[in-house]
Amino acid sequence: MNGHKYDVCNLFYSLSYKGLPMKKATLVIGVIGADCHAVGNKVLDRVFSNHDFRVINLGVMVSQDEYIDAAIETGADAIIVSSIYGHGDIDCLGMRERCIERGLGDILLYVGGNLVVGKHDFADVETKFKEMGFDRVFAPSHDLEDVCQLMAHDINQRHDVDTRILEEAI
Repeated sequence: MNGHKYDVCNLFYSLSYKGLPMKKATLVIGVIGADCHAVGNKVLDRVFSNHDFRVINLGVMVSQDEYIDAAIETGADAIIVSSIYGHGDIDCLGMRERCIERGLGDILLYVGGNLVVGKHDFADVETKFKEMGFDRVFAPSHDLEDVCQLMAHDINQRHDVDTRILEEAI
């Protein structure tokens, strides 16, 4: 639990809650499209694993359907799409719709990296990807510790962990 024993954000993927075993949150990660940049993907895998996420790493040059197939097969809590070569806006187009078609309309979708070609204000890039149905959009410079905390919080919220803890505290 990495020193966050009482951190609500980390409760979901803790070993137990009130004596009941709880599963680790499962993340499907990979580098989308024709992008073959592997180093960052390995870094993400290691950081997420070290934060007690169960990581399903699809590697590089991953299609939308490969992400979705893996998410269905593993019961994933989230899909994390990485793109370094700048064509993420093209490769990710229609991904939320494809998730909906395949029965994963409520899965958390995250995207990060060098998502578009050229220099753009990140706020514009973030807006574009949120309009495409992504829940969070991360710049290449985003602190990975913060990314882990945000993902854990989102997953806990989806599983209503925060609400249960607050109700029991009252």
